Amino acid sequence: MKVHVTAAIAAMMLSVPAMAQTTVVTVPGEVRTYITEQEVPSVTYDGDIVVGTELPSSIEVHTIPSNDAYAYTVINKQRVIVDPHTHRIIEVIN
Repeated sequence: MKVHVTAAIAAMMLSVPAMAQTTVVTVPGEVRTYITEQEVPSVTYDGDIVVGTELPSSIEVHTIPSNDAYAYTVINKQRVIVDPHTHRIIEVIN
């Protein structure tokens, strides 16, 4: 009986959709402050604005002069911090 139960549990686990893995990035406070003080136009985007989303290259991201590890943009009137190399959203600033 144990073999049947184990096989059933294994089958159920294989049918569970894979969950996306996200890496938590701690953005320095001065980066967040810099971004909130900048006036840049908001662009319209139809996709999801969530951490981990890779933005299309058509969306301009702005570099941070004092820290080239981060960039930002404003999408649908929401400021987002992005990785300047991959264009993935690191954080959505509320």
